[in-house]
Amino acid sequence: MRNFAYEAARMPGDAVMAVAQDTGARFIAGGTTLVDLMRVNVEAPSKLVDINGLPLKGITALPGGGVRIGALARMSEVAEHPLVVQGFPAVSQALLASASPQLRNKASIGGNLLQRTRCPYFRDLALPCNKREPGTGCSAIGGENKMQAVLGTSDSCIATYAGDMAVAMVALDAVVRVRGPRGDRTVNLVDLHVVPGDTPQRETVLAPEDLILAVDLPAAPHAARSHYLKVRDRASYEFAVTSAATGLDVQGGRIRAARVALGGVGTKPWRSPEAEALLVGQAPTREAFGAAAQAALRGARGYSQNAFKIPLAQRTLIRALELAAGGPA
Repeated sequence: MRNFAYEAARMPGDAVMAVAQDTGARFIAGGTTLVDLMRVNVEAPSKLVDINGLPLKGITALPGGGVRIGALARMSEVAEHPLVVQGFPAVSQALLASASPQLRNKASIGGNLLQRTRCPYFRDLALPCNKREPGTGCSAIGGENKMQAVLGTSDSCIATYAGDMAVAMVALDAVVRVRGPRGDRTVNLVDLHVVPGDTPQRETVLAPEDLILAVDLPAAPHAARSHYLKVRDRASYEFAVTSAATGLDVQGGRIRAARVALGGVGTKPWRSPEAEALLVGQAPTREAFGAAAQAALRGARGYSQNAFKIPLAQRTLIRALELAAGGPA
């Protein structure tokens, strides 16, 4: 780890300006990703701007039944909060399926949204990686790619977005509140992360000096009847091989609204409007869920070791839809 300066910010505007004035500066909150990357020299910031003292830890009710989650709220707090458990169960389930209890106690919501890929080549300085060093190549395409993406990939990068919480939040129409040097703005979470294309080093629409203030979850019947299902190689402290976040509003035996997102298979949290459109107006049956699953994975591209993810993700989604509907169809 290299030497770096340290500054503790007291107000959001101060933190934004501290990073804006130093192109090598980075925000740090829980540090559960950034410090790991600094240890292996993937990240080498000139300054760390500590934002843990900012007033961004609250979890509050919004008019209409939604909830606002401060960027510095810890994952464990959010997972157990009654407003989240009751109104947005998929978010609670996704958080409880993430990492270890120790990491959930430390990691912040804002930092979790921006966590970097776990592709092993990204963290190995001895091997090419376009995401870490643009123009050097993607070692995963012809190498170890069992855990890599099958949706949203490019010839430059197939690294999977590793998080759970963002998948659930994308499905439930979350909105990210951001402060930058020119003021505040909102970003729909589904638009926060970007596919790699030929610029895999750029993972979100945020600039380095943009500070996440909070995440808003809007209330809706499909949000209150949502579910997150994660398939992984071991029962705890493991990243998703595939996952699915689903929300259904079923009335009179028909689906009035549907939300579908996939994890473990995309280069970003993967929302499927195609699957959602097929579900609306249908009875909540296995046949309807199967058609939606086919649509959600349409266009997926498997590589040498991960083509199995395509049928596995379809089965994961079908089961998650069954659980959101209240049981096997």
